[in-house]
Order: sequence, then C-alpha cells, then structure tokens
Amino acid sequence: MKIISYNVNGIRAAIKKGFLEWLQHASPDVLCIQETKAHKEQLDLEAFENAGYPYHYWYSAQKKGYSGVAILCKEKPNHIQYGTGIKYMDEEGRNLRVDYDDISIMSMYLPSGTNDARLSFKFQYMDEIKEYLTSLRAEIPNLVVCGDYNICHEEIDIHNPKMKGVSGFLPEERAWIGSLIDSGFIDSFRHLNKEPHHYSWWSYRANARANNKGWRIDYNMVAEPLKENITRAAILPEAKHSDHCPILVEVSV
Repeated sequence: MKIISYNVNGIRAAIKKGFLEWLQHASPDVLCIQETKAHKEQLDLEAFENAGYPYHYWYSAQKKGYSGVAILCKEKPNHIQYGTGIKYMDEEGRNLRVDYDDISIMSMYLPSGTNDARLSFKFQYMDEIKEYLTSLRAEIPNLVVCGDYNICHEEIDIHNPKMKGVSGFLPEERAWIGSLIDSGFIDSFRHLNKEPHHYSWWSYRANARANNKGWRIDYNMVAEPLKENITRAAILPEAKHSDHCPILVEVSV
C-alpha cells in the first residue's frame, strides 16, 4: 500500500497550484491531508472523485479557514473514525482515521507552539494523543499515523541545530518524539534513510526552500508490528503546492 501524507496549507490554494494534477501522477492508495483550511461544502468534491479518489473523508475545525484533516482513498475503508473523542482536539479537526482489513491509517495535525498559550496547548495535546495512540494500538496493532507533527526529532532533521529555544525543536518536544518511537512506532523515513539535508517544511522567508534551509516535521509513523513490511519511504520535495512537501511510505499488506 502506497501512503502519502501532505500538509497542503489550504486545500483550495493547493488546487490552484496544480495539486489535483500532482495527485493523479503520484497516485497513492491513501492520501492523508493536513491543514485543509476548508469545510467540505466549500469544495468541489467531484474533482477528487475524477482524480481517482471516490472515497474521501473530511474532518474540519469548527473555526472556518483553520486546521482540518482529510483522507482520500482509492478503495473503500471498512470504518472511518472522525476525531478522538477528546473534545478540544476534535473542535480543531486534528485526527481522522480509516481502517482496512490489515492496516489502519490516521491523518494527524499536531498543533504548533506559536506563542505561550499555544505551546501549552501543544504539550497537552502531545501528552493526551500519546496516551490515546497507546490505547488504540492495543486494539489496532497495524497502525500508521501520518501527518504534520510540528517537531524535528534530531539535529539531522533541521538545517540549523542551534535553534534550540524555538518551538518545534525544544528539548521537551524532541524527547516526546523519542518517547513516541520508544512506545512502539517506527519513523519510517529514518528507518530507511540516514542521510542529512532531507526536510519537509521550509519557511516562506529568505528564500529558504531554494537554499534547502528546512525542517523535517512531517512523519509517517508505522507501528512496530509492521516494521518488516516497510518497503519504501521518501520525501517528495518536487511537489510545491505548500510550504510543506509530501512524504511517502509503502507498506506491504
């Protein structure tokens, strides 16, 4: 199964930049989207169906033009889970999951810590989503959690490792990613790729993308039981519909 995760930073803006044409070319079995910034009634849903995705699921924030996740599927899932049941997470449309016979896939958009209040919110989310995922894996062992985690794990994952006081590379955030991996997840990209200078997000400022001054903050985390099933993992920086780029994992199921 070919799975791609992509923070599109606004699905309507991405479509204007050729997102649907890219989607048909990339042709994942499942596409997890974050930061849709739209409700589905604001979209031409037939366009996704014409691109080869008759099954599409949208989970938006209550606030219009903010957050939101979606999953596009070629094959119909057995079950769709909207949200986590944790009220403050679900109000911001941050978690959506599809279940198949042999694999379950979640699109997750972890908050950023842009100020003190949002950083506190982020830490609360981190603590509670880890607990939620631990419980979920007991029920669904073959779980893949795709999305924008808004955290660089190691120094290799950021162009300037001296940025230790910035949210996204705080010691506590980095330790949390490590603890999530230790709890039974595989960072699929690092599992197969050890080289530096691979990033998934670049600031729009100072020509950062052209100079590859980026951060790797998007992950396809694969639960341990599927470790030997990971056949490919890649970052796809040639796709330029957002300040993020897509990330890919292929899992044999």
